[in-house]
Amino acid sequence: MSLPAPAATQLRRALREWYAREGRHDLPWRRTRDAYAVLVSEVMLQQTQVERVLPYYEAWLDRWPSAEALAAAPPAEVLRAWSGLGYNRRALALQRAAASLGATALDVTALRRLPGVGPYTAAAVACFAGERRVALADTNIARVIARAVLGLATAAGKSAAVGDAAAGLLPQRAAREHNLALMDLGAVVCRGRTPDCGACPLARMCAWRRAGFPTVLGKPRAARPRFEATARWARGRIVDRLRAGWATGTELGTLVTPAHAGRLDAYLAALERDGLIESVDAGWRLPGDGQAQTTSMASPKL
Repeated sequence: MSLPAPAATQLRRALREWYAREGRHDLPWRRTRDAYAVLVSEVMLQQTQVERVLPYYEAWLDRWPSAEALAAAPPAEVLRAWSGLGYNRRALALQRAAASLGATALDVTALRRLPGVGPYTAAAVACFAGERRVALADTNIARVIARAVLGLATAAGKSAAVGDAAAGLLPQRAAREHNLALMDLGAVVCRGRTPDCGACPLARMCAWRRAGFPTVLGKPRAARPRFEATARWARGRIVDRLRAGWATGTELGTLVTPAHAGRLDAYLAALERDGLIESVDAGWRLPGDGQAQTTSMASPKL
């Protein structure tokens, strides 16, 4: 579904004027067109809030200011620098992508060939670094499109329709600012649970508002297990301990709850397959870690 041309023009104008006044222009990754710096920000921001990413992003670029510098870094040091961001595989995927980034044209197809780079990340780097005219639909943008254009409370199950609508809204010029404006509007105004329609520049033309704010119907979400009961929690504990240096399997077993104890070997094998740890001298360490091996090292606070 696409808006009629006059309505699309009106929406883009209102969005552009709002972004000029209210956009998050001070975010450091907004001030660069360097593809590597943009890629770092996009990978860090996956399932992670902006406030949490900010100190990591700046420290990361201070340490590895170029794709070449990151590609040459020991993987163990990359994993240490990632401590606290979660989803540790992202760190190694980012390093592998950096090794090929310099030879990559800044278009979506070429970027999609990089390790760990999915459709959204490829489009974001092409748009934000290369200023390519491409529609984006992260969680925030998709929510704005679903509400303002499609009249839906959420974008759940409507990715194709949202993508088509987002593409139909793209301006011929300044697609970068347009996408950033949609992203910011979804992040700070058109929020998931508490939209601030009184502050929204699109309120008068919003299809969801005109329809009376229809809610999502369907089965309630199943209760999620406690994080401490998940394999992700146990794997994270193991990697966090190995950031401090080599450890035996016995020591690693003391880090997880009894409920995980019977799955320790499976966790270690999976982490090794993912390239996050390696077996050496009857124990475990981060890949290629040159730190001295000791079992007396105190476990860090996790």
